[in-house]
Amino acid sequence: MMVDFRHSRILPLLIIISMFSNIAFIFVHAQTIDLQSKIEQRNQEIESIEKEIAEFQKQINTLAGQASSLAVTIKSLGLTQKKLAADITLTERKITAKNFDIRSLSSDIQNKEKTIIDNRRIITRSMVTIRELDNYSVPEMLLSATSFSDVWNSADQLSMVQSSLIAHIRQLEQSKIDLESNKKATEKARGELVTLNNQIKDQRKIVLTTSAGKNTLLKETKQSEAQYQQILTQKKALKDAFQKEVLAYESQLGLIVDINKIPISGGKILVWPVDNVFITQHFGNTAFSTANAQIYKGKGHTGIDLRASIGTPIKAALSGTVVGVGNTDIFSSCLSYGKWIMVKHANGLSTLYAHLSLHSVRQGDEVITGQIIGYSGNTGYSTGPHLHFSVYATEGVQIKTLETSKNCKGIIIPFADFKAYLNPLSFL
Repeated sequence: MMVDFRHSRILPLLIIISMFSNIAFIFVHAQTIDLQSKIEQRNQEIESIEKEIAEFQKQINTLAGQASSLAVTIKSLGLTQKKLAADITLTERKITAKNFDIRSLSSDIQNKEKTIIDNRRIITRSMVTIRELDNYSVPEMLLSATSFSDVWNSADQLSMVQSSLIAHIRQLEQSKIDLESNKKATEKARGELVTLNNQIKDQRKIVLTTSAGKNTLLKETKQSEAQYQQILTQKKALKDAFQKEVLAYESQLGLIVDINKIPISGGKILVWPVDNVFITQHFGNTAFSTANAQIYKGKGHTGIDLRASIGTPIKAALSGTVVGVGNTDIFSSCLSYGKWIMVKHANGLSTLYAHLSLHSVRQGDEVITGQIIGYSGNTGYSTGPHLHFSVYATEGVQIKTLETSKNCKGIIIPFADFKAYLNPLSFL
């Protein structure tokens, strides 16, 4: 039996290998260019909106440094509404961009799966051909060939098949690695998309509450500066009266705080609850208090205040369990934390986030470090939008209902022994 090695075995196989590779490249390249173009367009839009938001924030920060007045407050609320609208647009663009990312990854996964299937076919066919050719001895090849040049050509072509086989085996291995990587990236992108969809729902709620708050302010003040200042004075008096009640109550708690169960300060145990950090008020009432973990003795500030315009995402400073979610504004004459969240951590610390505009977690939820748990606001007693952030020794803090109070009877907030208040800067 005569065998034509050049035409019946090797050349068709080389043509098939080349054909599969070229078709796959053209198909993948065309899809990638289209999706990449859309992704780049969305990224440019996102960058433009982020610049717009930064400009709104700059103006809001400038107003925050001015004396409190009705005109400044109304102007700040107007800028905040514009910023919130831009925040929503930004989130919408991010959602679209994330969907493009997922489509691109899904397309890559399909292409990788197809490449793996094609490579397996090529490898199988190549191995069969090589095995068949290996069964022929040199004399048989010489007898079957029409000339010596055919023999050398067949040998060269066989070497090419073997080299191509090795290349496709390596490509198959890399395709498997890329496939797993793309699947993990897709899972991550889908998780981020869920977060963005939840965020845009929250942002729309904040827009409504901010608009309602502005209307309420205009109604209460009747657009009178004198009336506005009178309201501020009344609110401060209510806040001071409640603070005295809290101090009297907390001075009698007598909870035991074991300092050995508190992490050593200075270890950067917590992360900042806001992305852009600007402290507007420190812990305690002395410079010394900012450098020591435990100095609060019923005087001064029980946490730190961080500048954060309405709608700023507030993040968990550490993984833990949400042990309390409340709103002191349900008592109209009780000025305290407003909307607040408390998280208990596994290391003996608990953290409080107050004056929020919106909660995005519930009591009993497990949260991870950096997870959005709410949004900053101007609720409770607050002379302007900010985040009040407190750190406690968990043993010395309890969420309790205040049974006796002139204006706040029935209020539910965290109460702590003086020894349990810790300086947040000692752990950030």
